[in-house]
Amino acid sequence: MTDQKTRAETFAALHVKGDPVILFNAWDPGSAATVEKAGAKALATGSWPVAAAFGYPDGEKLPLDLALDNIRRIVSGTALPVTMDIESGYGVSPREVAETATKAIQAGAIGFNLEDQVIGGDGLYAADVQHERIAAARAACDKQGIPVFINARTDIFLKAKPETHSEDMLADAIIRAHEYAQAGASGFFAPGLADEAMIGTLCREVELPVNIIALPHVPDKATLASLGVARISYGPIPYRQMMASLDAAAKAAFS
Repeated sequence: MTDQKTRAETFAALHVKGDPVILFNAWDPGSAATVEKAGAKALATGSWPVAAAFGYPDGEKLPLDLALDNIRRIVSGTALPVTMDIESGYGVSPREVAETATKAIQAGAIGFNLEDQVIGGDGLYAADVQHERIAAARAACDKQGIPVFINARTDIFLKAKPETHSEDMLADAIIRAHEYAQAGASGFFAPGLADEAMIGTLCREVELPVNIIALPHVPDKATLASLGVARISYGPIPYRQMMASLDAAAKAAFS
């Protein structure tokens, strides 16, 4: 099995603008194995499906130790790179974020999402505050000697209805992307963004590989690739599809 450093390097190299890596998010070792057999080049968890699979709501309600044990189990069953969703870092301060990042790396993750949403509070962290949080995570990764892929997520678009997405929001996202890059982020994640023109502008204006989530109202894979997207993830969609199938089968069995 390849070592963690090599897997991290392999994962980073998969992020190519115009030829996006596909991350069909898993939530446990079984789902990860299925996704791998389907042809995945890397594996990723999403906080919402992992929490739901263990009976918790999203928003860092799932105990971190349980999330870390889940990642260890996924990593132990695959040779593929595995990236973890650590939400907002399970803490407010840069020190707390660094501690969570260290634990994720020690559990075997070679990357993680780190969002700028204030969990349990209102709105987003100011860009300069999030800069310090990302910088602390990067320092923790460097201390471990692993070139971890920090996917810096902004919730600007996810917190607003698609029809309200504006040029001002896009400008804010671009400013944040540059700020997060300077802090040591490896990629920029803009979940909820669906407008083709805005996605194209974001990809042109941001040096970091851009990640878009494949929600139902988002352009298809070929279009996203043509716009310069480097990473397409599926978030909670696979889990919801599986549960819808389970629900239908259970209802048929009991009818």
